[in-house]
Amino acid sequence: MTDFSKHKFGTKAIHAGADPDPSTGAIMTPIFQTSTYVQQSPGTNKGYGYARGKNPTRDALQKNIAALENGKHCICFSSGMGATDAVMKLLRPGDEVITGDDLYGGSYRMFTKIFANYGIKFHFINLSDASNIKKYVNANTKMIWAETPTNPTMQIIDIEACSKIAKENKLLLAVDNTFASPYLQNPLALGADIVMHSVTKYLGGHSDVVMGALITNDDTLHEQLYFILNSCGANPGPMDCFLVMRGIKTLHLRMERHCFNGKKIAEFLKTHPKIEKVYWPGFPEHPNHDIAKKQMRDFGGMISIVLKDKSIENTFKLASSFKVFSLAESLGGVESLINHPATMTHASIPKAEREKAGVVDNLLRLSVGVEDVEDLIDDLKQALA
Repeated sequence: MTDFSKHKFGTKAIHAGADPDPSTGAIMTPIFQTSTYVQQSPGTNKGYGYARGKNPTRDALQKNIAALENGKHCICFSSGMGATDAVMKLLRPGDEVITGDDLYGGSYRMFTKIFANYGIKFHFINLSDASNIKKYVNANTKMIWAETPTNPTMQIIDIEACSKIAKENKLLLAVDNTFASPYLQNPLALGADIVMHSVTKYLGGHSDVVMGALITNDDTLHEQLYFILNSCGANPGPMDCFLVMRGIKTLHLRMERHCFNGKKIAEFLKTHPKIEKVYWPGFPEHPNHDIAKKQMRDFGGMISIVLKDKSIENTFKLASSFKVFSLAESLGGVESLINHPATMTHASIPKAEREKAGVVDNLLRLSVGVEDVEDLIDDLKQALA
């Protein structure tokens, strides 16, 4: 069994956790489609008792994702929200969390509609200046939850600066790394305690799986989070784990193309007369661009645009006019998607809160895929026309 943790990214993506099957030599990890495992005698087994807790296909995927994030432990969940839910279950009534004011709508909904009911208080603040955190830290603060780049206005959060504040105040720092992927950014190396991925997105990469993951270097955190997974049951099935392992093998190749296409499209949109604003962290004038350059390897394929025409009817008309881009929720797949956050991914955030963070009715979010970029630009031209 080769340890691939010290190899370069592409080699890890293909080989980490994926040992040939010892019984057959199969190069692909088998799909262990089983709910239970035969025991030699009561309490004596081969490391597997019941599939909610452990499955060999899932174990292989977890080793792979941990290696990509340069982490010691990974736990996979049935969705990104299942993973986020597990992190919040580390908290107790009376605890407080500092998080961003530009946040995935599903996270906002979970925090305000579920965990707030259990006496956990959330502060939604502008995290693009990490020093803002200090004003909200008190004896009850237990966690900072950060997305970077944020969804959908691409705010860049300084992970190292957040980590410094977290460590000074004995807080957990959890980073949602979905938009960047492990190819572009590794929050554990920048001081985060927990990294969350919606594996559905870039890791899976083919719009055919829903899954989440948590990665940590902390043994105690890993034990606590695994206990929550096993107790609460948000575990992914082995077929989904197999599909994600297959998807990850091309992650480095896909991300290079997402980034290449993203840059070309961001530059095209920036000069288009019908576009008022383009959010893309690769522009030198993008807020915290220097931090993005420092903590990311490239700037990704996620772009948001604000149309000059503020009419929601015309925004809908434009969003429905594409022939190559597909109007759909989600992101990070090989195909290009366009999304209207105010009515789709961020509809659960009250309008006033949305707009305060810049998520206006005439904002559209693009997940740039890996198609030929000339076709994508032609599609944007005809839809905008």
